Amino acid sequence: MASQQSLASTLPKDLPATFMKEITNDFSPDQELGRSIFGTVYKGVLPEGGGMIAVKRLTENVAVPLGISFTTEVTNLMALRHDNIVELVHYCHEAQKKVVQNNGRYVIVDVTESCLCYKYLPKGSLDKYIYADTTSIIWDTRFEIIKGICQGLHFLHRDLVSGPLVHMNLAPNSIWLDDNWVPKIADFGLSRLFGKEQTRMYTVNVKGYNGYIAPEYLYRGEISTMSDIYSLGMVILEITTGEKNCAVSQDRSARLFVDNQVHQNWKTDEQIIYKYPSLDPNGLQQVRACIVIGLKCVEADRNRRPSIMDIVNKLNGKRVPIFE
Repeated sequence: MASQQSLASTLPKDLPATFMKEITNDFSPDQELGRSIFGTVYKGVLPEGGGMIAVKRLTENVAVPLGISFTTEVTNLMALRHDNIVELVHYCHEAQKKVVQNNGRYVIVDVTESCLCYKYLPKGSLDKYIYADTTSIIWDTRFEIIKGICQGLHFLHRDLVSGPLVHMNLAPNSIWLDDNWVPKIADFGLSRLFGKEQTRMYTVNVKGYNGYIAPEYLYRGEISTMSDIYSLGMVILEITTGEKNCAVSQDRSARLFVDNQVHQNWKTDEQIIYKYPSLDPNGLQQVRACIVIGLKCVEADRNRRPSIMDIVNKLNGKRVPIFE
């Protein structure tokens, strides 16, 4: 393990595109770990038994700022350290020539290969584990995962000297798990790399994240930390209930999931105990609190949602007026 960490730490921060292709077997589908609206994540196998990293290849047709702005932002993101944030360790941002077909003719165009390299977490993303019988992951583990996600988002919203970092992409597949089930938020900071206008356009037009988009963002393009709170609320409800919000293009904020599944099936202690038969009184109180928090986070009016500070305090058992 020490040698693996040593090799990864001695690699330059800015890696060439040829190296990215080499360690991912030319971005082979066999190496794919997951997808998000900003690109595809691959397992990168370092040479000479040097371990693995997770390589996110940013979507080619997205307009990423060229030059120093990208490098500066990535370098700043690499400096962020928190127990519930995936560690960003390397990147690639290299302009290349590419031959493409246009109107029956082959032309040479300029493209930029952009990759972000994260510390590899073998368990992968949260969405692989939570959508099942609620006993598949015991409640204590689910509660710790919820608390960890909230602590990570608190760090992004409240603890950065540069001001709040709006994630804009929070969903179960952008939350990774380490070997001890500790959740770590990935894809943080991509809003800065793409710019607000570009991210706005791109997120609204991608169907993969139906169910996590705040209404004010979806319909009016309004971006704030409250956009993240809406997404967080949906994630909390999914972890707590074990049910997936199967939103469709006509219901991209998953209001049917909230109204027809959560409100209807998780209102009483009897319903909760039916889903979690081995809960003790403390666990029952925690599930109740998470349902209340989740529902408050997904209020259609963003002014009625709690701040991340309110949420963390509530999870820690403190009295928070907004939830009463």
